[in-house]
Amino acid sequence: MTQVTEAEAAFRRPMARDSMSHPRPWPVFIMKTIVLNKLEGTEVPFIRGILTRSLLDAGMPFNEAFDFATQVRKQISKRANITHEELRELVAERLEGYGDTAVRRAYSDTTVAPGKILVISRSGGSSAFSRGRLENYLEATGLEARNAEKVTARVYDQLLVHGAESITTDKLGLLTYLCVREEIGKKAARRFLIWTEFQRSGRPLLLLVGGAVGTGKSTLATELAHRLGIVRTQSTDMLREVMRTMIPAHLMPVLHASSFDAWKALPAHGRAESRQEDRVVEGFYGQVQLLEVSCQATLHRAENESVSMILEGVHVLPSLRSRWTGDDGPICVHVTMAILRKSMLKDRLLGRRTEAPKRHADLYLDNLDSIWALQSHLLSEADENETAIVENDNFEKSSQRIIVSIIRELARHFDGTPTGALGEEIGALLEESNEDNWQQWAVGLISR
Repeated sequence: MTQVTEAEAAFRRPMARDSMSHPRPWPVFIMKTIVLNKLEGTEVPFIRGILTRSLLDAGMPFNEAFDFATQVRKQISKRANITHEELRELVAERLEGYGDTAVRRAYSDTTVAPGKILVISRSGGSSAFSRGRLENYLEATGLEARNAEKVTARVYDQLLVHGAESITTDKLGLLTYLCVREEIGKKAARRFLIWTEFQRSGRPLLLLVGGAVGTGKSTLATELAHRLGIVRTQSTDMLREVMRTMIPAHLMPVLHASSFDAWKALPAHGRAESRQEDRVVEGFYGQVQLLEVSCQATLHRAENESVSMILEGVHVLPSLRSRWTGDDGPICVHVTMAILRKSMLKDRLLGRRTEAPKRHADLYLDNLDSIWALQSHLLSEADENETAIVENDNFEKSSQRIIVSIIRELARHFDGTPTGALGEEIGALLEESNEDNWQQWAVGLISR
């Protein structure tokens, strides 16, 4: 039998029950030691799990870290409060007797880190440096998650090593750009500058995601909204549903059909002589004409409010972007999602039975040939209009491919130079210096 440690048992132990098999209520009044952080102005109870996590981060094994944190809790249990500095000193003293010097050193190194590093914007506002925020920003430039995490950790380490208490967004941007250029590559560094220049331009991004049923448009749109920091998304399915509530089926039967079988609601004349693919496409465009006004209105609203948005759906065609091709106003990017193997598309539609049972998976499977024919037409349309086609065979890679397509379009509008993205002062600094090592740059940037 596998032996369960005390630490693991504490995490697994179920809530005690009384003779009536009802959960025993937790005590109302529990004495807790309050940790006072004067630098951040906070008062929080001592939590053993937080100290355990800090020790784990320093390299201590879980069981030992849990036992260590338990002993610290016992030691301070009779105190009403303790300052953050006192607690760290107490932990450091107890670690003196711990055999692994690397753990002691790793924990001690964090004691010199500032409680908060302020990032000061061009307008003078400030916010605390966030590793998660920088990682998300880097992923928005096309970096893989592991590389975004790597760069963020390197930049943060430099800020800590040099005791930074604050840094401007321009200097942080330069430090990040130099790190990406040296650690990842010049192409990734230029994408970072292009995205930064776009972000500071104030121009909104209109991302149009089209594709046939089952190609993953909705899922990818949700993920991209998170990565790109876009709070407004809309689907043509939702627009169509709103229109259906206002217009009954007997007045507009095409609207109440699915995109791949809308042809059945069209007049029957000439249908027998036409090919199946032609009938599917004809019915589909009958819906497109009905939805085009609402799609345009949705995008115009985003333009008028100067906010970025994602519009996704089978009815999102390349022609929607024709209004936004100038050098000012919104930047419009269209991508068409595709599943290029019929067996994979079938598997995706089968998956909806369990993932989304109310989305009529059987209806899709029964019309697989029509869906496949419609996708063929949509891909030809995308190719004819020279818009990106993204094969959605891997979720992570597909997200990156779309982001790269966005950056490629942004490159037509922005130079992607340090001066354009980070300002003339930063551009001048780069021109004046011959220093190539980005870590040496950190010394000067933080001390200036």
